[in-house]
Amino acid sequence: MRKRNFAFAAVLIIAASAAQFGQTTDAPHYLMPPKDVVAAFDAPPLPQAILSPTKQVMALTWRKAQPTIAELSQPMLRLAGARINPRNNGPHRAGEIYAITLKKIADGSEVKVVLPPQANLSNVRFSPDGAHLSFQNRKDDRIELWVAETATGRARLVSGTARLNATTGDPCDWLRDNATLICELVPPGRGPAPAEPTVPRGPNIQENRGKAAPVATYEDMIKTAHDEALFEYYFTSQLAAINIASASKTLIGRPAIFDSVSPSPSGEYFLVSKIKRPFSHLLPMGGFPQDVEVWTRRGEFARKIADVPVREGVPLTGVQTGPRGHRWRQDQPATVFWTEALDGGDLKNKVPFRDKVMSIAAPFKDAPAEMARTEWRYANLSFTERGIGLLSESDRASRRTRTWILEAGAEPRKLWDRRQERAYENPGTPVLRRDSGGGGFGGGGFGGGGGAAAIMQTGDFIYLTGQGSSPEGDRPFIDRLNLKTLASERLFRSDAKSYETVVAPLDDDAKTLLTRSETPTDPPNYYVRDLNSNSRHAVTAFRDPQPQLRGVQRQFVTYQRKDGVKLSATLYLPPGYKQGQRLPVIMWAYPREFGDPDSASQITGSPNRFTTISGYSHLFLLLSGYAIFDNPAMPIVGPGETANDHYVEQLVASAEAAIDKVVEMGVADRDRIGVGGHSYGAFMTANLLAHSRLFRAGFAESGAYNRSLTPFGFQSERRTFWEKPELYAKMSPFWHAHQIKDPILLMHGEVDDNSGTFPIQSERFYMALKGQGATVRYVTLPFEAHGYAGRETLLHILAERINWFDKYVKHAPPRNREESATK
Repeated sequence: MRKRNFAFAAVLIIAASAAQFGQTTDAPHYLMPPKDVVAAFDAPPLPQAILSPTKQVMALTWRKAQPTIAELSQPMLRLAGARINPRNNGPHRAGEIYAITLKKIADGSEVKVVLPPQANLSNVRFSPDGAHLSFQNRKDDRIELWVAETATGRARLVSGTARLNATTGDPCDWLRDNATLICELVPPGRGPAPAEPTVPRGPNIQENRGKAAPVATYEDMIKTAHDEALFEYYFTSQLAAINIASASKTLIGRPAIFDSVSPSPSGEYFLVSKIKRPFSHLLPMGGFPQDVEVWTRRGEFARKIADVPVREGVPLTGVQTGPRGHRWRQDQPATVFWTEALDGGDLKNKVPFRDKVMSIAAPFKDAPAEMARTEWRYANLSFTERGIGLLSESDRASRRTRTWILEAGAEPRKLWDRRQERAYENPGTPVLRRDSGGGGFGGGGFGGGGGAAAIMQTGDFIYLTGQGSSPEGDRPFIDRLNLKTLASERLFRSDAKSYETVVAPLDDDAKTLLTRSETPTDPPNYYVRDLNSNSRHAVTAFRDPQPQLRGVQRQFVTYQRKDGVKLSATLYLPPGYKQGQRLPVIMWAYPREFGDPDSASQITGSPNRFTTISGYSHLFLLLSGYAIFDNPAMPIVGPGETANDHYVEQLVASAEAAIDKVVEMGVADRDRIGVGGHSYGAFMTANLLAHSRLFRAGFAESGAYNRSLTPFGFQSERRTFWEKPELYAKMSPFWHAHQIKDPILLMHGEVDDNSGTFPIQSERFYMALKGQGATVRYVTLPFEAHGYAGRETLLHILAERINWFDKYVKHAPPRNREESATK
């Protein structure tokens, strides 16, 4: 009898103790937000559009909004920076398409693609002539290849019993013959997966012998010999050519772990990057040793381009010393080009030129030829259809970028020289003619195939499209640039009342454009715009998916920090808001680094976007009576590598300016403002609560709070912990947990895959805060990565946000003067 009473008393004590420290003995369960939030959450997303190479047809794809937790809980292997489903040799998580409609640009007529039952589609691609559409269908035990006729919508399975291997990315690509797809397959006759030893054969050992090899912190690395065996087993593929008419397959070469595979524009060669041992235990697979080779169409070896060593030991701001960034020239049948460092890959070395660009053409018998040298670090090289090169280089110290025009037999001519961060100076991006089957597939990573299209050129002209950032916000544009005179002419600019982006010119002279246009009251739709007549007609007529949000008011706001840096944000007011009403306000932000105040002061974003909300967006709080001060600029400014030297001071100053603005506007009172953010925004949130009493509460998702756990840099910071220990300490809210006096909710995906934001960051921060007596709630999300996906998870997050901010912001009692003054 006494024993039973003692046990009962123990249970009461445990329950009382749990209640005292904010814990619960209830079984875990997912919360649900209010019904109006769920209704908006469940609105089907607008379809995405893919333009055919002929520019006559669009493929409209409808995607599933969210997977379920049951789907996320499928088996997962975490190997070499990748996450795969071992049952079907595909990615563990994929945005899946369930319907495809083909719409003609000219008359808007539609053809629905006939899909397999319970379709779970991805990687939709037109053939180069636009006559066919390929896509992949995920099943429980395999990934299939299907091809549809664009004229009729009829589709057929062409992979047969073969299984695609999608462990490194999209496993298929069209050749320009319009009849063949090159794919990575699970090797025929592959046996069972390696079994994990039940008894270890010995310890797992890593060793370094005096060589400096600083690396960032990565998740999902190879750790054991068994991991290495699993990596080889699942990531090894057999290349094959699949004929879409007969569904016949021709094997190409021997099985290998392909980091990337890229057909030449002629279709006669392949540029392949093969991963080989020894596998790094510190880097993802893109940093593993590789052989870069050219193969013939039949899989015969034609030329070795590079023997790429492991990237361990590459300087934090540097590049590998050997050939890198191998690509086909899209203006020529079969010419490979790449870059090689002339400074040992290290920016600290003073040299007249940092990189050289090399090339070699079929039949790949001659020595490689040098094409160009760059004074700064090579950034990119693209060619027009007529063989004119645009070579870009960048300088980290000055944060500048230059672009040069390369023509055979002529000296390089400077086209642009501008500050990278100056949005107003961005001339735009050259328009590509996407009518080739070449594009490459596979993971890519630290280099690889690619180079999907040549720059469209008409006479001496190329075309440039861009966001058109300006003091009044973004106004997208298309320009025509003369490569001989360098004179530029603006052909179209979105007006001041809409946000209209250029998808593509529909003719060589860019007289007609396919655009995507939206306004605050009109949902995004596609249009054909005639520049001669200054008119347009609609191609699509998508309806408002969330009419309950039309009462939301949106305002673009500009203001100034006390040091003179100009700032901007978007203010959202909830449906039914009345002028002069002061509401609880939530600020949601993400800091960025800039080299100078002028760049930091430039405005990006547009007041003319149509408001839609999806996923776990903080904007759902609008339906619970909150105003949202969205993406208030939090610039961290400093020349060279010094921006973070005053991170905390600038962060707090930006927050003070934002609060002053919303209070001045009559929207907020200072006593009911909360703050939140994701990733680096969570880091920001914790720092603001640690170094100010500006906010009543914070909501921090998947952040990193102890920078000593990312000792070789983070974000744009490239100085190490040992170079600037005081900086790492000052910027780490973990080190200042004793100063956090306002409630904070920490949330983290239990399988976070982002560099630096390991779940232990939130776990240890919670322990520190709890140990200091803070008001803190710690939520971990099963099967969720850095970006959350599961339907149950997302609804739970929305409920957590509402509950947290309702309790600690909306219904918080007034602060006394001592609390307001305490820091």
